[in-house]
Amino acid sequence: MNAQTIGARLTEVLGRIRAAERGNGRPDGSVALVAVSKRHGTEAIRAAYAAGQRAFGENYVQEAMAKQAELADLAIEWHFIGRIQGNKTRQIAEHFSWVHSLCDPHHARRLDAQRPAGLLPLQACIQVNTSGESSKEGLAPEAVADLLAACAPLERVQICGLMTLPAPAQDEPGQRRPLRALRELRDRLATPDRPLAVLSMGMSDDLDAAVAEGATVVRIGTAVFGPRPV
Repeated sequence: MNAQTIGARLTEVLGRIRAAERGNGRPDGSVALVAVSKRHGTEAIRAAYAAGQRAFGENYVQEAMAKQAELADLAIEWHFIGRIQGNKTRQIAEHFSWVHSLCDPHHARRLDAQRPAGLLPLQACIQVNTSGESSKEGLAPEAVADLLAACAPLERVQICGLMTLPAPAQDEPGQRRPLRALRELRDRLATPDRPLAVLSMGMSDDLDAAVAEGATVVRIGTAVFGPRPV
């Protein structure tokens, strides 16, 4: 896909986000876009960057490291959105600004210890399995409070909110149920000192439902870059 096409698709996605904000009485700019670039080449990322995109999400550490080396001349904000492996926490801590998939206190402590002092604290979302799928990563909703408590003493990892990757649904009511569950969980757990302001939810197929249910970050890949290469 050429740069012009990626730029046009990015403009279309951003327009869709802005329309969903207005349609749900939310301020323009209240929903941020993370362009999910996994399995897409660096030329696609450069094209989206040239069109104004700055935040990019990657699922695999080794793939992300290679891309970051090639794109070191660009001021990209890198988001890790994949499954965290214990032997990859140092690379995540050193090379990403955000992690969306935290669901283990051991990983949180490792990320905290390995985050370089010269960088801002690692911004993190706790991944919650709101659909109850056994095949999906993420904590059961009732386990989130314990992880929040375990992360409270950490200084180099800052818990900013919650993330979910719900099961696909065929209609908007079905899409909205697990997204609403995440928002309601956040509302129950938020405190003045820990507002959990970030709700990372919504992808290409359920973007509109996510914005309607309060998403502050949507993670969009296919609608920006097209189908992933096999």
